[in-house]
Amino acid sequence: MQTAANTAAEEIRQVDWRALAQQLFPQGHDIAEQDNFLSGTARVDGAAVTVVGTTGHTPIGIEIALAQAAEILKTVREHPGRAIVILVDTQGQRLRHRDEMLGINSYMAHLGKCVELARRSGHRVVGLVYDQALSGGFITSGLIADACYALPDATIRVMGLPAMARITKVPQERLTELARSNPVFAPGPENYLRMGGVAGIWNGDLAQALREALAVDRSTDRRAIDGLERGGRKLAQRVIDAVADDVPLD
Repeated sequence: MQTAANTAAEEIRQVDWRALAQQLFPQGHDIAEQDNFLSGTARVDGAAVTVVGTTGHTPIGIEIALAQAAEILKTVREHPGRAIVILVDTQGQRLRHRDEMLGINSYMAHLGKCVELARRSGHRVVGLVYDQALSGGFITSGLIADACYALPDATIRVMGLPAMARITKVPQERLTELARSNPVFAPGPENYLRMGGVAGIWNGDLAQALREALAVDRSTDRRAIDGLERGGRKLAQRVIDAVADDVPLD
């Protein structure tokens, strides 16, 4: 059961993105951090890749959403076909009145559309959750990539069970019980792997794992299929097939 102490420990623990970058890009990189926004280029198998992302568990506000979108559009415009790697560490969308009044949903939708433009323009897009990934900030970064991967100790969840209990009015004990059998309620990369949201959990040689991920053709979205085969999402693919074939569900 996730306690308040465990949640606090997760929020305090932070992965050093510089150490991670050394493991991912042993051939070198020029990634820089500014106000928890990461951007730059790196070498993978001798080829340049664009790197964007976040650090410090930062929330995604309008500034970071626009900064990420700008780097992706710059890559599409100036470096056709270059792969894009998104490093994910975020506590979700920024919950401020200012961001809401400025229409943060539109900014995040713009970021998502920029990623889709890159994909349709022939860029491979790979996401990696290396620390924290929560709610809307995760959806428009790692989850919208061709494939999203995670490190074993990453924290991935839509919402903590205590907060979920407060909002849904379902007792936390009941949610904890449901989390044991249903990955939708449970945090952690293993549960997102079962649901198909995470394509794989990287252990060992991270540079090799990245090379292999960038080599995979993911022009077909397999997340619903993976979720069905792994037993984490049993209806998503069936609904997709029923809509495509215009037939009723059983």
